[in-house]
Amino acid sequence: MWKRLFQTDADPSALVLRTVLGVVMLPHGAQKLLGWFGGPGLDGTLTYFHDALGIPPVLTLAVIAFEFFGGLALLLGLGSRIAAVGIAAIMIVAAVKVHLPNGFFMDWSGTLPGEGFEYHLLALAIAIAVFVKGSGLGSLDRRLVGMGDR
Repeated sequence: MWKRLFQTDADPSALVLRTVLGVVMLPHGAQKLLGWFGGPGLDGTLTYFHDALGIPPVLTLAVIAFEFFGGLALLLGLGSRIAAVGIAAIMIVAAVKVHLPNGFFMDWSGTLPGEGFEYHLLALAIAIAVFVKGSGLGSLDRRLVGMGDR
């Protein structure tokens, strides 16, 4: 079972998908965990998720872990399917719980009550593709199961 979870072919499109998702998710996780890029850091994230969204700390820690460490895993191509499942779950919950009432579009003009769910839909689609395709070319998953990049 574990081998099937990490097995992947040398598909360059899987490399592109997992890299883009990792590049997008890692900074979001860094905002929540480390306070980088203007983020609230761990304490601020735990407080906001609990007080404003009603999300318990254990689930908030899972969100932070999947965004930060999952983003890093995607960039390395190590356990990309696992990271993709966690990120997909985060995108679904964020879209439904927070962004759905704001409509589809992001707030480019700063005049809407909040951001829509278009970003979450794109990230969800990429996460599903990574789950289906695996890590692809140049991944540690390929090395882990002894496939290399042949």
